[in-house]
Amino acid sequence: MIYSPDSLEAFVAAAQQGSFSAAARQLRKTQSTISTAIANLEIDLGNTLFDRSGRYPSLTPFGKEILGYAQEILDAQERLARASTRLSSPAETCLTLVSSDVFQPDPKRRLLHNFAARFPDISLEWLDAEGQAVIDYIKEGRAQLGLLSRSDYYPDNIQVESLGHYSELSIYVAKEHPLAQKSQGGHARLARYRKLQVSTQLNDDVRGPLWSASDYLMVLEMVEDGLGWAELPKVLVERYGRRRLVELQVPGWPRRVNSDAVWLRGNRLGPAALWWLKVFQYPQLKAPEWH
Repeated sequence: MIYSPDSLEAFVAAAQQGSFSAAARQLRKTQSTISTAIANLEIDLGNTLFDRSGRYPSLTPFGKEILGYAQEILDAQERLARASTRLSSPAETCLTLVSSDVFQPDPKRRLLHNFAARFPDISLEWLDAEGQAVIDYIKEGRAQLGLLSRSDYYPDNIQVESLGHYSELSIYVAKEHPLAQKSQGGHARLARYRKLQVSTQLNDDVRGPLWSASDYLMVLEMVEDGLGWAELPKVLVERYGRRRLVELQVPGWPRRVNSDAVWLRGNRLGPAALWWLKVFQYPQLKAPEWH
């Protein structure tokens, strides 16, 4: 039996969001449309997916069992649609990407050269942003595809895909900084000196003086000038640090930061954006394999 994609999508959304109304908002449909789609799927499956006796619908044992299969079908359909777009659709005339400086997917510019060869006529713009600013660029239509540190929450109108790409953050100071004289130490020792960070970072664990800047490169420059210590992406330090920084040995560091790709829900990515999404998904592959 072939199950309706709309019914599967409504079922998965309702299970994830916890209510039919929340699923309707996420999918931009009416609640009655969601209810009807799920009811039709229950008829097709010959079993009940949700217990509707409480204030909010809850998955039945059968619904819990089926949920994973439904998600697999939707994922396969999405991969098929992407492949069709990538192979048969004309490339976009322009593409804007927005990425956190935490991630440097193309430190040697190899991928940019490969992209230029694959899409020679496209206009490409690459923006730097952190945290919520990445989401804002996507929501406002300023960028088509974003790369940022993984979060536990995203707005309903943001499509998210977890990636294999990741970065490592560690704690650095300038070679002349007092902390560099003893590279090992704990958080109590750090608290005696100024912390430097990007403005979007949370400040809950800061016990000493704090300065912030809009991006990691500016923070890196302040660290180089001996103004304090900072949590910096290792790949950024390796590329721009000019061997003027010292990595401190602090318990719990370095830390791995996983990444997500984001785009506006309902917007189908074009071949050029899908090319970058594949790059982000499989950073271990060599560029020629993405032609």
